[in-house]
Amino acid sequence: MESLRNELSRVLGPGQVSDRAIDRHALAHDASHYLLVPDLVVRPRDQAQVAAVLAACDRAGTPLTFRAAGTSLSGQAVTDTVLVDVRRHFRGVEVLDDGMRVRVQPGTTVGMVNAHLARHRRRLGPDPASEAACTVGGVVANNSSGMQCGTEANTYATLESMVLVLPSGTVVDTGAPDADAHLRAAEPELHTGLLSLRDRVRGDAESVATIRRLFAMKNTMGYGVNAYLDADEPAQILARLMIGSEGTLGFVASATFRTVPVRSQVATGLLVFDDVVTATGTVPRLVEAGTATAELLDAASLRVSAQDPACPQVIRDLHVVDHAALLVEWQADDAEELADAVERAGRLLADLPVSSPYRLTREADERAGLWRVRKGLYSAVAGARPSGTNALLEDVVVTVDRLGGTIMALTELFERHDYPESVIFGHARDGNVHFLLNERFEDPVALERYEAFTEDMVDLVLSEGGSLKAEHGTGRIMAPFVRRQYGDELYAVMWETKRLIDPRGLLNPGSVLSDDPTSYLLHLKTAPEVEVEVDRCVECGFCEPVCPSRDLTTTPRQRIVARREMRAAELRGDTGLAAELAEQYEYDGTQTCAVDGMCLTVCPVQINTGDLTRRLRAESSGPVGEVAWRGAAQVWGAGTVAASAAMSVAGRVPRLAEMTTGVARRVLPHELVPRYDGRLPGGGPRRGSGPEAGAGVRQDGAVPTAVHFAPCVGTMFGSDGAGEDGLRGAGAERALRVLADRAGVALVDPPGLGGLCCGTPWKSKGRTSGYAAMMRRVLPSLWEASDHGRLPVVCEASSCAEGLVQMIAKDPDRPMQVVDATRWVAEHLLDRLPVTSPVGPVVVHPTCSGVHLGSTEALVAVARHVSDDVTVPLAWGCCGFAGDRGMLHPELTASATAPEAAEVAGRSYAAYVSDNRTCEIGMSRATGRAYEHVLEVLAAATR
Repeated sequence: MESLRNELSRVLGPGQVSDRAIDRHALAHDASHYLLVPDLVVRPRDQAQVAAVLAACDRAGTPLTFRAAGTSLSGQAVTDTVLVDVRRHFRGVEVLDDGMRVRVQPGTTVGMVNAHLARHRRRLGPDPASEAACTVGGVVANNSSGMQCGTEANTYATLESMVLVLPSGTVVDTGAPDADAHLRAAEPELHTGLLSLRDRVRGDAESVATIRRLFAMKNTMGYGVNAYLDADEPAQILARLMIGSEGTLGFVASATFRTVPVRSQVATGLLVFDDVVTATGTVPRLVEAGTATAELLDAASLRVSAQDPACPQVIRDLHVVDHAALLVEWQADDAEELADAVERAGRLLADLPVSSPYRLTREADERAGLWRVRKGLYSAVAGARPSGTNALLEDVVVTVDRLGGTIMALTELFERHDYPESVIFGHARDGNVHFLLNERFEDPVALERYEAFTEDMVDLVLSEGGSLKAEHGTGRIMAPFVRRQYGDELYAVMWETKRLIDPRGLLNPGSVLSDDPTSYLLHLKTAPEVEVEVDRCVECGFCEPVCPSRDLTTTPRQRIVARREMRAAELRGDTGLAAELAEQYEYDGTQTCAVDGMCLTVCPVQINTGDLTRRLRAESSGPVGEVAWRGAAQVWGAGTVAASAAMSVAGRVPRLAEMTTGVARRVLPHELVPRYDGRLPGGGPRRGSGPEAGAGVRQDGAVPTAVHFAPCVGTMFGSDGAGEDGLRGAGAERALRVLADRAGVALVDPPGLGGLCCGTPWKSKGRTSGYAAMMRRVLPSLWEASDHGRLPVVCEASSCAEGLVQMIAKDPDRPMQVVDATRWVAEHLLDRLPVTSPVGPVVVHPTCSGVHLGSTEALVAVARHVSDDVTVPLAWGCCGFAGDRGMLHPELTASATAPEAAEVAGRSYAAYVSDNRTCEIGMSRATGRAYEHVLEVLAAATR
C-alpha cells in the first residue's frame, strides 16, 4: 500500500492522498449501518486524475470505492482499501436551454442544482428527501427517485447522457454523436460483449418478462438490466447500466439531465383512514384524481407524530388504534388551474372512506405543518432510540394493490421479532414504503434476531412479487439476495456484465452482487456510547454541506464519528490509535470548528456539534485559561478599547504587525496568537460615542422605543473608511442611530454599555465562569434599560444579537426580547425611510446567526429597499470567521468563503453587504471587495 500511496501522491499532488488516522476513520462512516476503514483516502481533482487513480489501482491490484456525500443507506460507499472522495472537487452546474437541461458534476448536491434551476421554474426529476445533502454522483449511482417522481421522472428516466470513466481509464461521452464508434474503437471487447448480452437477454422470454415486471415498479436491486431492452447501441446500453451501479462499473464524471417543471401553486391535505388496508386501497382513486403525492403514515407513525406538540390538530385529536393516513398534494401552474384541480378531486373523492373530514389547504404554514409530520418521522424515532443502537431505514416496493397486505405482514414481523418501536411510512403512490428499526449489532443475540427478521422480510416481499430495494440501492445489505429476486439467468447476466466492464473486480467489491449468503452480516457498525452531545447522531450526513470546515478538515458528522472511533479504540485496548486520533482531532475537530450551529439547522435529530466543541476547548486549555478569561470579563471595556488601538496601530505598520504575529505563531500555539493581516480594518470608536448617541430622550421629547445594545466588535474592528456622504463606512452603530433619528424613534443605551458583551467570546471557548461573570453584568443592565422587559433590545451585529438571546434564555425571571437591528429596522422603520439615492446592484451575504434568528429575509428586504437588483449567492454559507477563528485560523475562513467568493467574482456590484462585522471582514478578505453593514448602505441611500 505504501508504493501505491507514493504513486498516487505523485499523480494527484500534495494534500490529495492521505493515510492519516483521522481522515481514514472519519470517512469510514456513511449513513448506512456498515463500517470499513480505508487504507487510503484520495481526492482527485478532475476526470483525468480519476483515470490515473484507476490505472494505478489496476497495476497494484488494489480495489477502490467512490464516495460523494456518503448519504447512502445500504453500505455502497465504504471500503477497507482505497476510498476515492469526489465530493470536494467535483462540483459544477451548467444550466442548458433555459433550464430545460442541466449538466452536473457528481459532487454537487441536488439542492444546489435545483437552486440554479429555480429561476427557470425547473428542477431535477429525482426528489430524494436528502436533496440538501445527497449529491448527483449518488443520485446516479443509486438511481434515486423520491416522493413525487415515481418511475416517470427518476434518474433512469431523466438522465440524457453522461461522461464516464471506465476501469481501464477510457473516457466515454455518451452524448457525443460518435460515442458508440469511440467505444468500439477504444474497447472492442466491451462493445462486442454488450451486444452479445443484449441479444441474450432479448432472446429469453422469461428474462424479458421478469425485467418488465420488476422495472415497472421502483427497483434498485442489482444492475439495471432493463438497459438491454431499452437501448440498442452499446454506448447507450453502457450509460443506462451505469445508473444504479453504485460505482461498481466506472465513474460518472458528469451527467446531463432533462429537467421537470416546478408547479408554483399547491394544495395539501392529510387523509385519515381506519386502517392501512383501507388507506392503500384508495391510492388508485387518488392518482386518478391527480394527486402528485400520496405519502403513507401507519398507526405507529401517527402515534409518534401525536407526541409532537406542534403536530396538526387532525392528528392530535385522533385516538389511534389501527389508523393510517395519506399526505396528498395537488399542484398546478396558476391559481385558477389549481382551483379546478381541487374541485375535480373533490367530486371524484366525495365518498372516500376517511375516518374524519379532510381539507386541502393552500396556506404555507399549514402545508409546512403537514409536511413536518412526514419529514419529521425519521428524526422522531431515530432521535429517541436507546444510546448504543443504530437506526436502520429500509425500503421495499410491491404493486399498489398488494401494499396494504404487505404492510400488515411487515407489522406482524416487527412483533414476531421484537422490534416494537418500528414505524412504516413512504410513497404509497408507488407502492414503496420505508420502515425504520433500531438494532444493537455488538450483541450476538440481537444479530441473530436481525438475521431472522431479514430472511422473513425477504421471503415476504418476494412472495408478493415486489423488489427488495426501491430507492436506496442494493449496496451490501441486499447483495446476497439479488439472485433470489431475479433468478439464475438474469443473475448470471449481471455477473457477466460486471466481469465484462470490470474484469478484475476492483470497483467497489461486495456491493450490488455477492455470492456469500451472509455477507450482509459482515462489517456491521456498532455505536459505542461516547457523550451526550453526540450519541443521538445517526450519521446521515445532512450537516456536511452547511459546515464551514467541510473542505478544510472535518464536518460535524466526521467529528462525531471520530469521537466514536476514539472510544471504540479505547474499549478494544488500542491505545495507540486512540492517542493518534485524539492528537489529530485537536486541530481537525476542535480548533477548526466554527461553532456556528448551522449543523443544528439541518440535523434531523437536533445536534449542535458546537456544544461538543465548546466543552472540548474548555477542557483542553485548563484552569489557567479559565482564570484569564474570567479576568477579561471584569475589564472588558478597557480591553476592547485597547484592542481597537492595537488594530489602528497595526494598520499604520501592517508589514511589521504581520511579521511580529508570524514570528509569534511559529513559537506559540496558533490558538493563542491571532495572525494579523494587512487587509484587516483599523479600530473603531468607543460605543455610544457618536453624535447621535443619547441617554434615551430625544430633544423633541420622544421617549425611547428600544434599547440599543451596540456590540463591542464595532469598537475592536472599525469600518473600511468613510464614504463621501460620511455615512457609508462610518460604522453600523452610527448608521442605526441615524436611521432611528430620521424615523423619529428614540434609542436608549443600557447602563455601563462600554463594559458589556453578549458573552459569545466566552461561550464559544467554553469559558463558563467568565461567561457567568459577564452575564451578571449584562442582564441587570438590560433589565433596567428595557423597563423590565417592556422595550425590545436591538443589536446591529447578528452574532451578538444571537448571543444575547441565548444569555437571556438562561434567566427565565428576566424575560426580554432581543431583535437583530436589521430585522427591527425592516419591521418598524423602513416605511418611514424613503430612498433618495438608489443603489445599483447589491450582493448580500446572509449570516449563520441571521439564520438562527430568522432575520435573513429582513436583511434581503432592506437591501431591496435601496436597490431593485439584489443577489444572494447560491453558494453562500457561514464565512467561518467565527469571532476570532478568522484570525487564529485564517485558513478556515479562506476555505469556507471560497465557493461564495468565486460566485461573487462573476459580477460587479455597487454594494457588498451583510449584517455582522466579522462576517463583513471575512467576505472582504475573500473577495477583495469592501463588505459593509446593510444599515450603512440604507443610511446613505435615505439621507
